[in-house]
Order: sequence, then C-alpha cells, then structure tokens
Amino acid sequence: MNRGLKWVLAFIGLALLLYIRTNTDLISRVPGENDFGVWSIVPAAITLVLCFITKEVVSALFLGIVAGGIVSGQFNIIADFLLPAVGTESFAQILLVYLWCLGGLIGLWTRTGGAQHFSRWLGERIVKGRRSAKLFGCMIGTLFHQGGTVSTILAGSTVRPVCDEAGVSHEELSYIIDSTASPIATVIPFNVWPAYVAGLVAGTIPLLADAQLSQAFFYKAIPFNFYGIFAVVFTYTFALGVNPFVFGKMKRAIERVKETGELDHPDAHTMSSRELSELKIPHGYRPGNIDFVIPIGTLLAVAIIPYIMGKGVPINEAFSLAVISAMLVALMKGMRLGEVIDGFIDGVKGVTLGAIILAFAVTLGQVSNSLGTANFLIRTTAEIIVPFLLPAILMVICMVTAFAVGSSWGTYAVVFPIAMPLAWAVNPDPLFITLCFGAVLGGAVYGDQCSPISDTTILSSLATGSDHMDHVTTQMPIATIAAGFGAVLYTAIALIWT
Repeated sequence: MNRGLKWVLAFIGLALLLYIRTNTDLISRVPGENDFGVWSIVPAAITLVLCFITKEVVSALFLGIVAGGIVSGQFNIIADFLLPAVGTESFAQILLVYLWCLGGLIGLWTRTGGAQHFSRWLGERIVKGRRSAKLFGCMIGTLFHQGGTVSTILAGSTVRPVCDEAGVSHEELSYIIDSTASPIATVIPFNVWPAYVAGLVAGTIPLLADAQLSQAFFYKAIPFNFYGIFAVVFTYTFALGVNPFVFGKMKRAIERVKETGELDHPDAHTMSSRELSELKIPHGYRPGNIDFVIPIGTLLAVAIIPYIMGKGVPINEAFSLAVISAMLVALMKGMRLGEVIDGFIDGVKGVTLGAIILAFAVTLGQVSNSLGTANFLIRTTAEIIVPFLLPAILMVICMVTAFAVGSSWGTYAVVFPIAMPLAWAVNPDPLFITLCFGAVLGGAVYGDQCSPISDTTILSSLATGSDHMDHVTTQMPIATIAAGFGAVLYTAIALIWT
C-alpha cells in the first residue's frame, strides 16, 4: 500500500468518525464514569497506528487531535485543546529553555567549533572506539539521572559529538540516552520522583499512611522495580556489545555504521537540521576546549550544585547562563557579535521540528485527559484479577496507558491511587504490595520510554539527531524484552512467596 493511499484511508476514517459523532448517539460519556468508553482510546490509537505505518509523526499527531475533537464534540481544536496545552508554563519552559536554549547552544558551537574540538580531544584520551564511546554515553546518562527532559537534553547534547566522532549510529545513541533517563531515575532516585509518587499514594492503604512512609517505601521498592533494573542492565550490556537481544533494525543500524560510517540511514528524517550540524567557523577563529567546557561547565554547575545542597534544580537559569557564557567566550576570543547571533539563530531554527512535534504531543495529552483515556484503560482492565498475576497485570496496564498518553507521571497519577487499594484488597502482605508498587513504577516508565508521543522520547531523538521513528522502532524491541523479563519475575515471586 503506497503512502498516499494510507492517507486517503485515514481521512475516510475521520470522516466516518465525524458522521457517527454527529448523526448517532453512539459516542457519549459512559454513565457514572469519567470517560467515553472505548471511544476514549480512538485518538491515541489513530496517532500511534499512523506513526508506525507512515513514519510521519507531525501529521499523525494532528489527525489524532482532530479525532479527539470529533469524539469529544469539541470541534474547535485550537481553542479547546491546542491553546490550553501550549499555553502552560511547563510547555513554555520546555520550548524556551530545553529546545531553544539547547538549539541556540548547539548553533553557537557550529560557529566556535567547540563541541567538535572537545570531541576530538576527549576521543584521543578516553574514547578509543565505538564501545568506549557508548559506555561514555551510559555513564553521562547515569550521572544526569533526574529523568525526563533534563537528563535527555544534558546527556544527549554532551555525548553526541563524542559518539558521532567514534562512529556510533544515532539509533544506538538515542536508545542509550533515552534508556538512561527515566529508568535510571527510578533506580537511583536522588531526585523528585520519590516525593511525587509519595504524594499520590499517601493515605491510600495503611502501609502508606502518610507522605513520609510512602517516600521511604519508594526506596524499599527499588529492588523490585524490575523493568528499571533490567532496562539499565540492558543498556550497559548493549554499550559493551554483549546484549544478546539486539536484532532487526537496531542490528542493521549497527552493521550500516560499521560498514559505511553513515550515522543515519539514507531516508532518515533526523530531528536536528543542517543548522545544528554544519560547521561555519569564521575565518581566523581558533576553536578550543574552552568553547565547549565553559558553557557545559556553567550548565552543570548551576544545575547540579544547588540540587546537591538540597535547593532544587534551577534549570531555567542553568540553560540560559550556558548560552550566555558560550556567547561571551566567543566574543572574548574575537568573534563578531553578528556571527554570534547568527549562530544562535541558526540553532533555534534547527529545533523547529522538535518544537512542533512536542506541541502536538502535549496537545494530544490534553485530548486524552479530556476523554478519560487513562481512566478507561484502568477501569476496563483492572477487573481481570488473579492474585498472583496482579503485579504483572498492573505492569501491563501501566505500559499500555503510558504508551497511549506518552507520560509516566501522568500514568502514575491515574494508576497509583487505584492500584494500591486494589493490591491491598487482594493481598495485604507487604511483599505483595511492594511487587505491585514496583510493577507500576516500571510499567509506566516503559510506556513513556517507548511511546513516540512522549516528551522524553521526542527530546532524546532531538538531542542525538536521530530520526524519531527510527529511535522508537529500534528501542522498542530491546525495552519490550526487558519488560517481559520483569513481568515473568513478578509473576514467579508472587506465585511462590505470597
């Protein structure tokens, strides 16, 4: 089936959906429930199916939003969904800080040559080849273990020049960066994750009577966060070249870069543009490590030192000061102000695609919330209760929900308040509760990590310069096997010890 025919069928499907919505009573909220029944999953399903069939993320997201407007009866999708979604402070922070500051910083490096110079310098001393470059990526991802957008942007922008120089394909690098973001954050949780989850589960069962007990329980449950643990182990074994579960597109990507040196396949639509990769160093300017170390050092110092001191993470200030410091270094070394500004602007232009995709992804999340997508998934699947299967069931529910809505934290907000009382009613044994707790933690992280509409997945592609759907389709098989191992382990422990 050619791509044009696929889009014709997609529009016919939307027209049929519109006809059903306007001429029948089939689409309506379920009485007594906060969702539209099976219609709640239609927008997310349309988006995901089109993403995988057509490989065109922007149009798939847009059609998913349109479908959401039809199902909900809110046909003005701009006023009802798009503006409320992109008009939030959180989206503005991602757009202005993570995307534009990151793009501006990379654009400045195309003028100063700082990142490439540092890459060559580091490669001569630490990185000896593809394996050591991938291990370097794993270690940086582990170091920036905040999870989510912070770690993907920090780690990706730091290691990409080194890994590009060493011949690591962008499919490999985006997998490493993505799978050392949220999975690491739940295994080494010296971040805001325990406090967030504690706020959701506090008071739901006697074992989690208050926020303090709930936060302590999070740490106790770390050994039972099987997906998080397997995801981290799989990533490091992947970097070492000893992961036995590398096959299909990922294996072909590895063979391609080894044989041809091509970091992306010929038909790839990478998330970073020419403005982020072509060097345009002005005549007479001498690149040096200072062009890279000062901005990155500023970013890390401003972001991490306050966190270590227990004062939070001033990400806005960190990224802004990193860009300013890069500009100042270039100016002090003799670059004209016009060249500095041009570099920054080129970098901002280079992340435009990522900004568009992220805006539509956030809007689709708004659509899913209004339709009660997550509520429907929980309501319909939580009825299938076999006690020793409950941890694995909860894990699968979270995997599907987070994959559909593109958010682990959003999934936690819906699932945890339901899952803990359910687990307590089935078996109040502390070990059983811990298994269920860990299953929810890991399952949601899997769905978030693998979903093409997740902000961390999108930003991992952006920070590493990967084709977004190539990143999704090469990462998913390895992550799914890790999740499968986790589900089997949950079931075995629940069957034997509880």
